[in-house]
Amino acid sequence: MTTCTSKLIKFGEDGLEPMNPSSQCLNTSYLSLGIIGIAESEIPIDVEKTMIRFEDHVIVPTFPQGLSPESYTQYFEEYLSKICMDKLSETQPLWELHIIKYPTRGAAGTFAFKMHHALGDGFSIMGAIFSTFKRVDNPSLPLTFPSTISRSKVQRNIFNSGLSFISQCFNTINDIVSNVMHTAWFGDRPSAIRSGAHLVECLPVHITRITFSLDDISQVRKKLGVTVNDVIVGIIFHGTHLYTKVMEDQTSSKFRKTALVLLNTRMLNGYQSVDEMLQKNMWGNQFSFIQIPLPSYSDGQNVDLKEFILQAKKIIQRNKTSIAVHINGLLLSLMGSLRGSEAVSKYVHSTLKSSSFVVSNLIGPTEKIACADHPISNLYFTVTGSPQSLLFLVMSYLGKLTITISGEKGFIDLPLLVSCMNKAFEKIVKEA
Repeated sequence: MTTCTSKLIKFGEDGLEPMNPSSQCLNTSYLSLGIIGIAESEIPIDVEKTMIRFEDHVIVPTFPQGLSPESYTQYFEEYLSKICMDKLSETQPLWELHIIKYPTRGAAGTFAFKMHHALGDGFSIMGAIFSTFKRVDNPSLPLTFPSTISRSKVQRNIFNSGLSFISQCFNTINDIVSNVMHTAWFGDRPSAIRSGAHLVECLPVHITRITFSLDDISQVRKKLGVTVNDVIVGIIFHGTHLYTKVMEDQTSSKFRKTALVLLNTRMLNGYQSVDEMLQKNMWGNQFSFIQIPLPSYSDGQNVDLKEFILQAKKIIQRNKTSIAVHINGLLLSLMGSLRGSEAVSKYVHSTLKSSSFVVSNLIGPTEKIACADHPISNLYFTVTGSPQSLLFLVMSYLGKLTITISGEKGFIDLPLLVSCMNKAFEKIVKEA
């Protein structure tokens, strides 16, 4: 039987500052999550130039000499899978910097920032990392990010506002009840994308990524009258549908499959500096989630990719008229106050495990950035320790959108899944 244990740090002793309740629930015997941010350098990495004094936190792996970029790509992917499974030492600050100085298929060198999720969510951690980067075109200027504020403005009269309030109340109650019932009793069954293995978070993973053009996605967005997020979710849903259609029989293909979409609950547009987040009490883990069922189709039914995107738009739009996302956060805080972080961690673990896969999204800068004078060609991230067989982690940077796919090794056929995702993207760009 597979086991997965970790020593828990005792905060409040030896001068250590206690974590806030939302962070404590991510570092317990039930759940221990981590975030790895990867920055690909356009030029070979000068280790001496980038080395800092925290020797215990900076790791420079050694690979065989004289190999091709293709071979080094395989070594890097295996190394990335390994550090995903390695536990951070809890006798020291929970972060590491891995410097891979070998050229891969897509980079001359690679930085991998590994941090425990207890330090903060993706918004906090990426904000801290971005504060150390500089713009290539003008280092004195701040980084800029795509706007996350909707441009649509709808004039509402009293009648429409009343209907909107009633709809909001109904959707909120429905979402909370359905989320609790799904987590407690009606979790997804094992399928081609969910093994249901015991302690799946401790099993080896394989990680790959695909990159799409944001210009192509924006063209689809304009033609269909949807948002970029609608297009992304639609492509992920359709690519997953194509994959399960190949891997499953007719019976299991009809089972309910649920995506857990993680959301940042801060009312902010873009990242802020560490000092600003600390002053405004914005640092830490401030996130919630929504459960989205994948559209299901009967065998032989003609599946239109546009329908996946429009269905994603419909579901996301409905969740905008629900405040369940924020109430979920309040309920978790209340549970933590009454029953402690272990109870919250157990519930979050159950919520993650009862779904088929996770989708998480972060935005990156719109201009090229540099890390220690090394221009960065691409940015992406992954999450470790999540009790699922499949994760989709999405990040934009420099006109590109990279989807990192983390799959349970030996269970998820990543080459096939990547092929299905590419087919879904090519189809919607061609037909939209």
